[in-house]
Amino acid sequence: MMGRLISSRRFAPLFWCQFFSALGDNFLKNALVFLILATMAAQEAETFVSFAGAVLIAPFFFLSALGGELADRHDKAVIAKRLKFAEIGAAAIAVAGFLMMSIPVLFVALFAFGTISALFGPIKYGILPDHLETRELPSGNALVEGATFIAIVGGTVLASIAFKLSDATVIAVTLMAFSVLSWLAPGSFRRPARRRRTSSST
Repeated sequence: MMGRLISSRRFAPLFWCQFFSALGDNFLKNALVFLILATMAAQEAETFVSFAGAVLIAPFFFLSALGGELADRHDKAVIAKRLKFAEIGAAAIAVAGFLMMSIPVLFVALFAFGTISALFGPIKYGILPDHLETRELPSGNALVEGATFIAIVGGTVLASIAFKLSDATVIAVTLMAFSVLSWLAPGSFRRPARRRRTSSST
């Protein structure tokens, strides 16, 4: 079933949208952490590293409920597309931050990424029942969760590799690529006219 879902237009766009979005979030956070560790004294760096994690997570405490309201009131695929487009703008801020090696600018970008992810969170789970059979939901949720954790590990590893190249352009281009791919993915959603009752259609 999981293999069929991955190739289905009912699910694959969300899977890849979520994957590249989480990959970008964690790539940015860890690239910023590596920059902090490389440019600040140890004691000061420790404080800013902790702050980086808080800046990314804090919006979830305040905006997840708003994301749920958006998911209830509007077409979830449309909202996802718009949020992912806004993420390209956040990535542009991060690109500027890396090219200038400006930690304050990168914190602004990180907060923007966290805000978008907080709003997107309820939508990515709320959209699944609109596109999947009830019996497909456990597999769909498992794939989304699995993609998220793979992206967390992948973002950390890729940020380390990119930072070791000592090239801000590589980091900036990689982050922008993740955001563009995340934006493109929801565009192929096939919106169901009614709730699906058979699992044969993909």
